Amino acid sequence: MTVHFVGAGPGAADLITLRAAALLRTADVVLYPGTYIDTEVLSHCRPDARLVDTQDLDLDRITAAMVEAHADGGDVVRLTSGDPSLYSALHEQTRRLDAARVPWDVTPGVPAYAAAAAVVGRELTVPLLAQSVVLTRTQARSTAMPERESLSAYAATGATLVLHLAITRTRELMAELAPFYGDDCPVAVVSRATQPEELVLRGTVGTIAGLVEDAGLRQAAVILVGPALASDEQRSDAESYLYSPERVQRKARLR
Repeated sequence: MTVHFVGAGPGAADLITLRAAALLRTADVVLYPGTYIDTEVLSHCRPDARLVDTQDLDLDRITAAMVEAHADGGDVVRLTSGDPSLYSALHEQTRRLDAARVPWDVTPGVPAYAAAAAVVGRELTVPLLAQSVVLTRTQARSTAMPERESLSAYAATGATLVLHLAITRTRELMAELAPFYGDDCPVAVVSRATQPEELVLRGTVGTIAGLVEDAGLRQAAVILVGPALASDEQRSDAESYLYSPERVQRKARLR
């Protein structure tokens, strides 16, 4: 039997993959992060599946539950919020499973940043404004960041920034970003994207901290920063060469 690490997506029960739904329908044991996902996602599970909320468990206890289920001959789904490739502790858990000789695989999910961008209706890469997206987090009461991955180093590129696990430090972070993006640079905060409690805050580097504090946000929020988030009136009229008449005509001439 196998432990399946499955991206639960941003929270909505209909924003998981067909493969994820199929795995949930057949799983004997499902471990899920109750802090971050809408429990409606669990409606895909078998009625008799054993459900384990991991929000108060450390990695050793989580691993023990997976190893025990495997030893009992059961299939296990370990749900992660968003996509397992980002901030899911996948490495730590699979290392423990390897040591216990328990097979595992990974099913991707809709990442939180993609859901947040969809909610605010913005492409994060806009011609002549931003062609790169930086997915990062900050350090407070968490694992130390590598020294070379400072927020100011990323901000200096002017790329669209996606800040995870950072909502409690919004004011401090905006002060750090202001010299690079300016106080008027647009910012969007999306809390619990696609879930019933979804909340969207729109502001600027100079104003967003106050909005976050007034809303009392403490977790499960993504911060998007960059000129790509500007309104249509504020953004450049530049368009992608990929779809330009010039490229289409050139391609036709080369046939």
